[in-house]
Order: sequence, then C-alpha cells, then structure tokens
Amino acid sequence: MKHNINKTLLVIALIAIVFTFTFALGACSLPKEDGKLYVGLECAYSPFNYTQRDASNNAVQIYNTNYRAMRNNYANGYDIMIALKIAESLGKELVVVKMEWDALIPALNAGTVDMIIAGMSPTEERKQQIDFSDPYYQSNLVLVVRKDGAYVNAKSLADFNGAKVAAQNGTFHDAALQSQAAQYGIVPQTPLEDFPALINALNVGAIDAYVAEEPGAIENCASNSQFTYVKLVNNDTGFVATDADTAIAVGIVKGSEFTAQVNAILAQITQEQRDQMMQRAINLSSGENIVE
Repeated sequence: MKHNINKTLLVIALIAIVFTFTFALGACSLPKEDGKLYVGLECAYSPFNYTQRDASNNAVQIYNTNYRAMRNNYANGYDIMIALKIAESLGKELVVVKMEWDALIPALNAGTVDMIIAGMSPTEERKQQIDFSDPYYQSNLVLVVRKDGAYVNAKSLADFNGAKVAAQNGTFHDAALQSQAAQYGIVPQTPLEDFPALINALNVGAIDAYVAEEPGAIENCASNSQFTYVKLVNNDTGFVATDADTAIAVGIVKGSEFTAQVNAILAQITQEQRDQMMQRAINLSSGENIVE
C-alpha cells in the first residue's frame, strides 16, 4: 500500500513539474502583434528618453523584451515624441521596449523590435550592421562638471589636462573620449553603463567630468543643482566629430521599407517643431515623477 501511495505521489509531482514548466514557457514571452510598432530604447537617456511613474504628458507604457508591461513605468522624452509621430503616421500603436544599450542592435536584427529610436548616432560602424533614417537631431558633445570642481572654468578640451573623464559604454561619446583624450592630457575612465551611473560617479567625485550631448547636459544640470557643463563646439574647442557621429537617427533593419517611410515622416517635421519638442522634453524631464 505504501508503495502505491509513493508511486501516486511521484506521478502527481511529475505532472505538477510538467505543468509548471509548460506554463513558464508559455508565459516567458508573448508574440508581437499586428498593428503595433515595437521600438527599442533604454528609457534612461534624458531628455531623449527617460522613465517616469505615470502616463502624464503623453508618456507611453514601457514593456520588457517579453512584451509584458512594466508596472508604473512610462517612457517620455524627445525620442518618444518622435516615435509617436512615426507610429501615428504608419497607423500603428507605439510599444516601447526597454533594454540595455548594447542589446539594441542585436534586438533589432533579431526582430524583437521594429526600430531603434534611442538617441543613437548613425556611425560608420553601426551602418555596417543596420540602416538609419535621415537625422532627427544634431548636437555638440560637451562635458558635465561639478560647480565646485577644478574644471568649472574650462573653455576647451585643452583645459581638462589631468581630468578623469568618463562616458557611456558603447557610444560614440566614449569612442571620441578614448581616441582623443591623450592629446589633451585627459585621463579617460572605464566607460559606465548609463547616464544615471555617470551622474552618480560625478556626484561622489569618482570622476571630474563626463561626456554628454548638449540637450542631455542641460537636463542633467537642471536636475542636479551642483552640476554645470562646459559648452564645447565640435571640431573647434571640443571633440573632433563628423555630422554622422553627432546626428541622431532611427535605426532600422537593413533593406527595410521602413527607411523610406520614416524619412518621409521626418521630412514633415520642421526644425521649429523639433526645437519645440526638445525644449519640452528638457522641461518635462526634471519633473518629480521621473524615475531615471
């Protein structure tokens, strides 16, 4: 009798394990849906894209890479405003998919997302992997410093001799820093994961400055009263950079029909409208409901 009971319990346990495993497989990811535009970004590169706690100011729900909604996480910023215009013009609902920066291009090529709208520059290296739209923003690279730091009065890269400077990993910012630092006596630091990490490093004095695009620097300084930024000009007082390096464009799978469609949509957005959207993004990104 005991043998039969044990056998029955074993069978029940096996059934439970199979059921749990099957459920887990089915629950780990959901299929992409027709009529939706899946866009990948970090949601942590203010004012281009950032995370807030609610849907105010036309923010969009954030999903993870399994296409499941992340509770109390909504994306906003300049990239989101551009993405909404693109999605609306294509007749699709925007789905914001949050992921790490280094995962964006692999995710696009794997079909996890349809586009990358994440403050990404169309560098020659990236163009070997994906296509890009026409630029939807152009910027200068600057250095964010502490107001009480040794480099607050700097006017050019030459004034940062001896400074410990960092940038975000996997970005043109870091490529420019690593390749050009030596000629100015700058001490390039190990790149950090994202801008919240760079902000924290500057806050605690682990670095003297970090590289940012000017809109990001403006927002960072507005949100951190102890920060300011040194306004540099590309190819003059700042980093050597091509227009492609400092442009921001939509990343698209090679050969996709989306490229021509997106270019046509972007062409309808005037420079005045773009400036207004960026200013709005900067203003909103310092709100109390911002997470990162």
